Amino acid sequence: MHNNRHNIFVAAWQQSCRWGHSVRRQTASLLAAVVVTTLIFTLACEREPVLHLHEGAEPIDINIPIINLDLSTYWDYEFVYGVTYDWKAEWYYGWDAIDYQIFGNIGYTEPKVFNLRRYFTFHIPFAPHTQVIANTVTGNSFQGKYNFGFWDLLVWNDVVTIDGIQSLNFDEATTLDYVTAYTNQTMVPTRYQAPKYTRAFYEPEALFSAYEQAIEVNENLDGFEYDPVRDLWVKRLDMLLKPVTYIYLPQIILHNNHNKIVNVDGSGNLSGMARTVNINTGISGSDAVTVHYNVRFKPYCLKDQEVVDIIGGRLMTFGMCDLNPNAITRQEDIPEKRRHYMDVTMLFNNGIDSTFVFDVTDQVRQKYKGGVLTIELDMDTIPVPSRSGGSAFDAIVKDYEDGGTHEFEM
Repeated sequence: MHNNRHNIFVAAWQQSCRWGHSVRRQTASLLAAVVVTTLIFTLACEREPVLHLHEGAEPIDINIPIINLDLSTYWDYEFVYGVTYDWKAEWYYGWDAIDYQIFGNIGYTEPKVFNLRRYFTFHIPFAPHTQVIANTVTGNSFQGKYNFGFWDLLVWNDVVTIDGIQSLNFDEATTLDYVTAYTNQTMVPTRYQAPKYTRAFYEPEALFSAYEQAIEVNENLDGFEYDPVRDLWVKRLDMLLKPVTYIYLPQIILHNNHNKIVNVDGSGNLSGMARTVNINTGISGSDAVTVHYNVRFKPYCLKDQEVVDIIGGRLMTFGMCDLNPNAITRQEDIPEKRRHYMDVTMLFNNGIDSTFVFDVTDQVRQKYKGGVLTIELDMDTIPVPSRSGGSAFDAIVKDYEDGGTHEFEM
């Protein structure tokens, strides 16, 4: 015998069904299908005389769209009024098969598998989380049961790498109110704008997240609508998956090199970046670290009809500290004032290597969601080191703008 609460629910449901529909599942739990960008809670009704009890075995195909992943669309800066930023126009390094083997895709790749966390806050919206239900969404479909009350939903993509090694870690144990993504330290020492750490950190993989709070599921089906095509009652929510890791494309263009620099040691570092990100809010952490990434030396590239050598790569970061880049539209809204240095160790033709350190603060702040970081060096101004046994000098080069001069501290 059903209790009064159940009878009220059944009556409300039956009244909402059209054309003589009957209740598909008589239970105080609400059967739902979860969408990320378009979240669908489904209450199913069947035409008489058939009474079909849904046992969760019928998949509902739904799309999980995310923000446009094309870099030209995502990097929608407007440095000059009326002119949209064109990263390809300033990216001379290119991207070939060897780059793909080393770095993977130059841009974002749409994920296919997602992690879903459901938090039931009973009848109190925006309440602290006391319990969590963890699910994996594969192939763009998910089914689950939802009690009447309020729910918070968090979604982020499963991480896939070209070598099977993952740098990203997720802290779900410290608190149920949010999930923190982070990476660990490498063995590479660091010297710039990372006050708490002596070593650089691994770069994270591409990460997207979406978070929605106070989603109400009630007995009266408020906010639900009928879908005659699938014969379902649905509730739609807009949850847009957005990147919480940001791509930088560093390139060091060597003019007049004439075989002076012959290679690199394969690694680079960018300092002053965030160590973590809160994937619920999209806001990065306060701890500044140096992020380690891979670089490659490419000789005989073409830039404006000039043959140059270029050192380039791709760098993924959590962005600048204390910032959600997706929530701002201009550089003036960036709160932090840290400096950002990029260093690369280059090998000269006499076998001696030297570490070059470049101040790229203005470029990083200007391109707060990622973009191309360009340094141009006239190698006629760089002496060949003669001291053996390690780096001969460190060069700090200010941002190259409008053909400006390079300033060195030897």
